[in-house]
Amino acid sequence: MRTVELLPDEATEARVRRVWGRLAEAGVPSLAGHRHATNRPHLTLTTAPELPWDVRPALARALSALPLPLRLAGTLRFEGRTSVLAWRVVTDAALAALQRRVWELLPGAGNPLFEPENWVPHLSLGRTRSGPGSWPAERLPAELSEPWEGRFTAARSYDTGSRTVERLI
Repeated sequence: MRTVELLPDEATEARVRRVWGRLAEAGVPSLAGHRHATNRPHLTLTTAPELPWDVRPALARALSALPLPLRLAGTLRFEGRTSVLAWRVVTDAALAALQRRVWELLPGAGNPLFEPENWVPHLSLGRTRSGPGSWPAERLPAELSEPWEGRFTAARSYDTGSRTVERLI
């Protein structure tokens, strides 16, 4: 499986990593403990079984919209096999249009979570199988209640099979 992801500017990445660290210090699940070299804050636009070579020029044109504004406001929690705490990314028209275009270019993706009407943009902060009570409000860092503005400045693809990344733009 391949992803198409947007990467934040350095200041935003540093802020997210600080929050990861503060979550870990508070004893709650955090991505700070995920030590793989490819682990970094990102926004997933879609997933696909592969990135076909004939689609890549159109994908590069779509991603040339970068840089785009990035606004973080509030947290989200996702429940399923794994519980996820995330920082909500506020969607503007340009980000929504980019996500829709990338999703249209990779129609074989088949994951309904990335259909434009279902997509919930976020930066993941922590994951666990322990359940929804894993992040008590009193243990969350104050930064999560403060809006943050930055930019998405680059794009990459993560290959879940080889656990490698490819810079897209």
